[in-house]
Amino acid sequence: MKREFFENGVFHIFTKSIAEYTIFRTEEDYVRMLNLLKFYMFERKNSFYYYSRLPDIEKEKLYKGKKIVKIIAYCLMPTHIHLILYNEQENGITTFMRNLLDSYTRYFNLKVKRKGPLWESRFKSILVETDEQLLHLTRYIHLNPVTAYLVDSPEKWKFSSYLEYVEEINEQEKISEYKDFLEISPKDYKIFVNDRISYQRELVKIKKITFE
Repeated sequence: MKREFFENGVFHIFTKSIAEYTIFRTEEDYVRMLNLLKFYMFERKNSFYYYSRLPDIEKEKLYKGKKIVKIIAYCLMPTHIHLILYNEQENGITTFMRNLLDSYTRYFNLKVKRKGPLWESRFKSILVETDEQLLHLTRYIHLNPVTAYLVDSPEKWKFSSYLEYVEEINEQEKISEYKDFLEISPKDYKIFVNDRISYQRELVKIKKITFE
């Protein structure tokens, strides 16, 4: 059955590795995926590898063009990825995810000298229907590294959009465009995310869009 990603829709996207295989092993791996996120949100005629080999003076082409998706939030985990995407055009999310996952698979397989698929079946997606759902979902995503005991606070995890939300990252490094969708100050968002009691109480509101 063909999945429908209608234009102007916001979707929670989740994909994980085969058999919980660790697909991000080094900081270099995480950085590679972050660069791919930035690169493939635009329409592309060539691969990331092609553009990455351009002279430095032309590297600005890496992150320019017509967008097919907007990234509202993201979190990279050792075995899986959470994304909240806004579909800019027909087939935008489908094209983005295909390019993103295929590109990282080629990179990773070459690096570790393996063959075959890296991701478990097709990515999962659920429509985010309200602003309230969206806000709570961003918190759920940003707290993933904490609930997995990888870090004891979300600001210590460099591979999510949390630092962008609380404005503790350089403007040039930002990927997410959450301000187009959420109205919350960095100070208030930090309190909101770190309010563990509130998080547990509100979890039921987003359970149906967290794939649990």
